[in-house]
Amino acid sequence: MCKMLYPTQEAASSYVIDYDKLYKMGIRGLIYDIDNTLVMHGAPANGEALKLFARLKSIGFDTCLISNNKEPRVKPFADAVGSKYIYKADKPSRKNYIKAMEMMGTDAESTYFIGDQLFTDICGANRAGIRSILVKPIDPKEEIQIILKRILEKPVLFIYHHRRKR
Repeated sequence: MCKMLYPTQEAASSYVIDYDKLYKMGIRGLIYDIDNTLVMHGAPANGEALKLFARLKSIGFDTCLISNNKEPRVKPFADAVGSKYIYKADKPSRKNYIKAMEMMGTDAESTYFIGDQLFTDICGANRAGIRSILVKPIDPKEEIQIILKRILEKPVLFIYHHRRKR
């Protein structure tokens, strides 16, 4: 069970990932969560997000945002950064990860997922066979249901880090 929650790798933020390296590895599609992955929960696309997505396009990536939020939250963000999107994604269901790859014309070998939560983001990517990068949440102030998930994530991450050291 725990392995289904393990990311392929970790990064301090979506903004410090070596995207040139991913492209050289053959990655062509990037799927992102929005809240606490790209911006603080509920925030609109900011200058940093706009700059990142412009850079990703210049490198040659296609992108898709998948969020469990409703369309009024997801569409304006996606429009601002120029990305495809899926709202009410029902993460960790694999269905919309697969749909995102279809929208981008990629497959599991040429796609990475970037998100901040193990039980929704990373689990869903693993279920779809997609490699993933777990990023640290941008804002420590979160809704109670996410705070409870973070408590449950701690032992999983402890075991994950312990196993990686071996």
